[in-house]
Amino acid sequence: MKKHKKLIFSLALIVVLACVMSISASAEDVSDITDTSSVGSGDLGLLGANTLDIIISLTLIALIPSILIMTTCFTRIVIVLSCLRNAVGLQQTPPNQVLIGIALFLSLFIMQPVVGEINETAYQPYRNGEITQMEALEKAVVPLRNFMLRNTKEKDLNFFLSISNSERPESLDDIPTLVVIPAFITSELKRAFLIGFLLYLPFLIIDMVVSSTLMSMGMVMLPPTMISLPFKLMLFVLVDGWQLVFESLVTGFN
Repeated sequence: MKKHKKLIFSLALIVVLACVMSISASAEDVSDITDTSSVGSGDLGLLGANTLDIIISLTLIALIPSILIMTTCFTRIVIVLSCLRNAVGLQQTPPNQVLIGIALFLSLFIMQPVVGEINETAYQPYRNGEITQMEALEKAVVPLRNFMLRNTKEKDLNFFLSISNSERPESLDDIPTLVVIPAFITSELKRAFLIGFLLYLPFLIIDMVVSSTLMSMGMVMLPPTMISLPFKLMLFVLVDGWQLVFESLVTGFN
């Protein structure tokens, strides 16, 4: 349990550090103004600007879960599991909470090398006072960028570079992070829907066979899904479907 908490905390450090720096800077400026009655209009404007910075920082903190979800392997995993559930024909089994939990722990398993590198290169030096907050943030982003670049298609990367009117980078390190993230998300969505399509095929064949059999027997009033569902569940269990799906998801990341 302590290990999982450490992994989650280290992964969240990437975004939290930037928000903490902004909040701490704003708090120091606000603390210097102790008597609003003795300050001028310029100081009051500064106080309002600091308050706005705090509001923006708190908003960014609220978006941390979404940012971490979209920059890791969570997106592909949860879409594939949802497609699998619909392909089998079970609308509410497993429930959404179970799918989210499976996707979360699979993401932690896949991202463990990245989180470990962030912990060694950014969090531990910052905790020991060896580097500043800004240096820790810069070092923490590097492993996550490398993970996203390894799993981003070149076509998607070139597309976002072209529409952002960015100069042609000489190396991958020169690509802006704001270009890498949407390109990575697009690649993940494409792969997730492709895997979902392949998962649908065997179950679709079973539905077609059962439907054709029922029509040939004249049982047109009997819903085909009522008969095909047990066969799809039996097929999924016999081929050890969960292990095959998890294996393909884990090994699918570079």
